Amino acid sequence: MKRITLTGTDITAPNVVLGVMRIHEKTDDEIRDLVRSARDNGIDFFDHADVYGPTIHGCEERFAKALQLTPAERAEITLQTKAGIVPDGPYFDYSYEHLVRQVEGSLTALNTDYIDILLLHRPDALVEPEEVARAFADLKAAGKVRAFGVSNHTPRQIDLLRKFVDEPIVANQVQLSITHSTIIAQGVSMNMEAESQSITLDGGGIVDYCRLHDITLQAWSPYQAGFFTGPFIGSPDYPELNAELQRLAAEYGVTPTSIATAWITRHPANMQVVLGTTRADRVAEAAAGSEIPLTRAQWYGLFRAAGHIVP
Repeated sequence: MKRITLTGTDITAPNVVLGVMRIHEKTDDEIRDLVRSARDNGIDFFDHADVYGPTIHGCEERFAKALQLTPAERAEITLQTKAGIVPDGPYFDYSYEHLVRQVEGSLTALNTDYIDILLLHRPDALVEPEEVARAFADLKAAGKVRAFGVSNHTPRQIDLLRKFVDEPIVANQVQLSITHSTIIAQGVSMNMEAESQSITLDGGGIVDYCRLHDITLQAWSPYQAGFFTGPFIGSPDYPELNAELQRLAAEYGVTPTSIATAWITRHPANMQVVLGTTRADRVAEAAAGSEIPLTRAQWYGLFRAAGHIVP
């Protein structure tokens, strides 16, 4: 398992991590089996959010209840969570009071004294960066959060935060898969006026921006065709892509899931792949893609097979 160090921290993390947004309905034994599979495959980084589950902090509570970690076991893993979404609205809230309250709730739910990484969960149009800066500073000083990042933020939104926040922004979690790759595809087709792929719809150069500022990109929904439209692996809507995935899987002696993972981990931005599965076998398949050395020809072959233009 390839590991990276998050800039400005002493946190080393695998480039494939386990998201646990779907564990609420799982039994304690099933959660333990899932985590055991992750650990056996080199994954010691677990991604949470306060809104995961049918109730606030629901999945965080299930995780802690099932595992019952000792202090020594807690120190062996990295816990990341997110805050900022108010589902009752729905709306976003990055006020000092809300962020501190939600972190306190996550600490209680996870039965831990500290969060390793706190992410702002989607941009807040009404963000007051001074409030975020104060919350981050106080949470860090109190030893409750070790590092901070964002999710689904554009370069300018990050710049606004960085103007006021003293702590480094260590991560930006964004949706990315072979088929849902606007943030990469746009740059490939730059200056091609007639092609929709060249239009900047959201990311605005976020991949290059994060590389320039040593911000780790975390790819969520790495196997989704679009925005929760279903997986592309095995989908009849992507025959060419699945044929290429199968061909490369046979060549490397792995599964198509491993190759889809490798398409992301091969990128020199040193991205992390955030898994959403609750199946232990899928965790193992994904982990097998951590260090597959796809060639440029293979990487671009998958890119073209997904329907993207290579001029």
